[in-house]
Amino acid sequence: MCPPQRREKDQDAPQAAWFVYLLRCGDGTLYCGIALDVEARLKQHEEGKGAKYTRGRGPLELVYRENCGSRSEALKRERAVKRLSRKAKEALCLRGKP
Repeated sequence: MCPPQRREKDQDAPQAAWFVYLLRCGDGTLYCGIALDVEARLKQHEEGKGAKYTRGRGPLELVYRENCGSRSEALKRERAVKRLSRKAKEALCLRGKP
């Protein structure tokens, strides 16, 4: 008897897109993160269930979002954005309003 054939993931199935986002905290600082659903993630931050950094720094405002495709690409882009100067991050916010 032959073993059951393994089915590869459906190559035609649409994959969810990952995003890099920037939040402006109530104290004026910027927070960078990644998410599949940016609005749901913002809600988590607002409820104190997001990153420790954003807790107690409300109100939070979504100021930038960028579609990166895969999680891997989003993580790479997040790392790059976090290395930018504040001035460069502010320029991103002006260029790419959510």
